[in-house]
Amino acid sequence: MLAESDTRTPMVCLLSMGSDPTENIERLAKNKGAPCRPISMGQGQEVHARRLLAGSMTDGGWLLLQNCHLGLDFLDELLETVTAATPESVHKGFRVWLTTDVHARFPIAFLQSSIKFTNEPPLGMKAGLKRTFIAVTQDQLEVSSLPQWKPLLYAVAFLHTTVQERRKFGPLGWNIPYEFNQADFTSSMQFVQNHLDDLDSKGGVDWSCLRYMLGEVQYGGRVTDDLDKRLLNTFTRVWFSESTFSDNFCFYRGYSLPGVATTVQDVLQHIDALPLLDSPEVFGLHANADITYQTNLANETLGTIINIQPKDSGGGAGETREACVQRLAGEMLEKLPPDYVQHEVKGQLQKMGPHQPMNIFLRQEVERMQRVISSVRSTLTDLRLAIDGSIIMSEELRDALDCMFDARVPRLWLRLSWPSATLGFWFSELLERNRQLHGWIGTGRPDQFWLTGFFNPQGFLTAMRQETTRANLSRGWALDTVTLSNDVTKMMREDVSAPPPQDVGGVYIYGLFLDGAGWDRRSAKLSEAAPKVLFTPLPVVHVYAVSFANMADSKRQPGGGGGVSLYSCPVYKKPRRTDLNFIFSLQLRSVQPAEHWTLRGAALLCDCK
Repeated sequence: MLAESDTRTPMVCLLSMGSDPTENIERLAKNKGAPCRPISMGQGQEVHARRLLAGSMTDGGWLLLQNCHLGLDFLDELLETVTAATPESVHKGFRVWLTTDVHARFPIAFLQSSIKFTNEPPLGMKAGLKRTFIAVTQDQLEVSSLPQWKPLLYAVAFLHTTVQERRKFGPLGWNIPYEFNQADFTSSMQFVQNHLDDLDSKGGVDWSCLRYMLGEVQYGGRVTDDLDKRLLNTFTRVWFSESTFSDNFCFYRGYSLPGVATTVQDVLQHIDALPLLDSPEVFGLHANADITYQTNLANETLGTIINIQPKDSGGGAGETREACVQRLAGEMLEKLPPDYVQHEVKGQLQKMGPHQPMNIFLRQEVERMQRVISSVRSTLTDLRLAIDGSIIMSEELRDALDCMFDARVPRLWLRLSWPSATLGFWFSELLERNRQLHGWIGTGRPDQFWLTGFFNPQGFLTAMRQETTRANLSRGWALDTVTLSNDVTKMMREDVSAPPPQDVGGVYIYGLFLDGAGWDRRSAKLSEAAPKVLFTPLPVVHVYAVSFANMADSKRQPGGGGGVSLYSCPVYKKPRRTDLNFIFSLQLRSVQPAEHWTLRGAALLCDCK
């Protein structure tokens, strides 16, 4: 690529997640004997960039403009300066390198005049480790004479590749896809080296310090989600201990430390012997995670294809887009539930007790559901009129038409409701949610609740805590000392015939699915997921409130004892595991230690579609 370029042709690197070409460009400049001048673009950086550009054009240096999507206004000036300069006024060794994220406003003329390339991180453990160690010099490998140095260096490289590889599995791998890159490995390697230089020969490696620096600072510094931080700390706890130096230590079957490796070439030969295809279990995940990865990849590809399809009506035979949406709108209007009558709802709540926490919550849910139903009815009615030509097709109606034709949820409805994979799933969920709320108002409090059917499930659980606290005021309970506890019953939804016992209180909830794990109904414990079964329905869960102050007198806590551990399993509204979708955590019993399920990425989802 360098050979193809010249002083008038910039080279643009389109950044991909987890891959930063800066180090490679600087190393190439050093090999060619050219001074490399990097500058990160942003507000006010144009002045410094002009100065470095002028200096580089004169002495043949390389100008490296990083993050150019933050300084797009400077690019037109840069292109004009580079292309307008006469060959006599520019040193023949001068080159311009740019790194940028994909941006809609990036100048087209600049792209057409430049060489475009991308630098994606390699796929697979073998390729990732090889790329990491190709950047390690023999001097760096021999920088310490201590026997702990080389095993720890390889373990850090293995961790580095693992945290990058887990990204491809979506929420199973990381709740948020972090941009781990080569700089994280370099700084971790430097820390391990400094730590060993200060090592007390009698005390050995300070593992707590090493784990903290890797899990909380070097890699953990990028992590913003608490559960992702727990996962990262679990990796450091499992792979960084005194057993790391034992002969039988391995990260996973077939993935061991190099034996006697004296040169970088020896380490690369060890890496060459690794399997070509990695099982997801290498990264701590279940083998089913590979199905999730392939499904996500296919959905992303198909989504892109659908988005670039022409939106105009075709002139060929068959039903037009407008006629298809017109028919669909009519069918949806027929099935749409009737509006809630405000005075009827108020009268029913009055009978049930308007100031009870659960009934206050119910009123809020009904109000939000009414807003969704009104919006859907209004949009569908207006859309039919707009297609007939009776009213003007507004931007929102155009969006609704495009989305409905592609089986996606219109943006206006999404703002008021919940995300869903397709319009069909969304509308079915609307009918189900309305059925639960309508039944609650019409026939009184149900024996069990569909947690997925609430706009604010956290508010539902808080109302239950308030209800239990009020019932136990005589025992000295206060809301700030009350916490949630749970038991997973052996009943499925159809087996529930009565509410929870009065002495314990709480609620029965159903509709939760295990992702990344299975469930043994007989022993009521977590188990490995069955092959090719991605989501396992959890039986009805009894969630109730207990007081810290009266913990000894309260109903027993779930699990514990007899070789059974507890895994704090996060519950999410949707498959996207973000803070916005997090509800609470359930304590699930398990024979395996909790770390096993943390690495598996096990979680409960209210909706798996």
